[in-house]
Amino acid sequence: MRNGKFDRSAQDLGNIINLEHLNVRVPDQQIATAFYVVGMGFTRDPYLMVGLENMWINIGLTQIHMPTGNAQAFPGHSDVVLPDLEALKTRLASVKERLAGTKFSCVDEGKTVMVTCPWGNRYRCHAPGPEYRDWTLGIVNVDFPVARGHAEGIARFYREVLDAPAGVVDDGEGRAARVVAGNVQTLTFRESDQLTPYDGHHIAIYISDFSGPHRKMVERGIVSEESNDYQYRFKDIVDLDSGTVLFTVEHEVRSMTHPMVGRPFVNRNPAQQQRTYQRGRDAFV
Repeated sequence: MRNGKFDRSAQDLGNIINLEHLNVRVPDQQIATAFYVVGMGFTRDPYLMVGLENMWINIGLTQIHMPTGNAQAFPGHSDVVLPDLEALKTRLASVKERLAGTKFSCVDEGKTVMVTCPWGNRYRCHAPGPEYRDWTLGIVNVDFPVARGHAEGIARFYREVLDAPAGVVDDGEGRAARVVAGNVQTLTFRESDQLTPYDGHHIAIYISDFSGPHRKMVERGIVSEESNDYQYRFKDIVDLDSGTVLFTVEHEVRSMTHPMVGRPFVNRNPAQQQRTYQRGRDAFV
């Protein structure tokens, strides 16, 4: 509360309603299953992309999409909330041998666990806490490394083009642009000397004002795909004065009329096993 009244601005989300999924290509869906389903304890979507050409992995209200192809990896890391980090470490130990020879690793950092997938995507895993409100499973942040001096321009781009609350912070890990991307979700663009070439991975976001950002992007010539009535894409985050590209990551931008908005994701209880089966506890709670 502020001055005896509620601080209503603390509940503002801005135009980005949620960060729905990450998308990276993987060359082997059997290994992906061993890591993401058996090891991480996530759930393969039972309704969509159930063949060998793609895999959609449910993580609470969020997803990772993994089409079959040459491996891609997000630079930096993604932050994920999981209900039980000790159970996570036990599951990952059970698949360690199966993932030998890949980039897989699991490092206990004390309060968090840093896990690297077989192709180099890094996930910092957190236990639930008040900073995540009622979320106990889900992707809560994607942390991108960007060139030094670019954080302020990136924050301004999101504020003025996408109408998303954004600012520059120094959180102890360095100077970064922090963008509100949903209820407890953020995008973080952290200034770094460790930069890697963009390989085609993307994120998907839902926004409430769909046409306003589109109009601004068209004026700047940065819309990269006019997908359909309720979706478009852009890749370049640009300086709004000079037009210089500050960072590149494809955004799949969806309207709130998109057919998949609010689609329920099935999440299983990874602790449920045949030898210790307990009736009524198949679903994640």
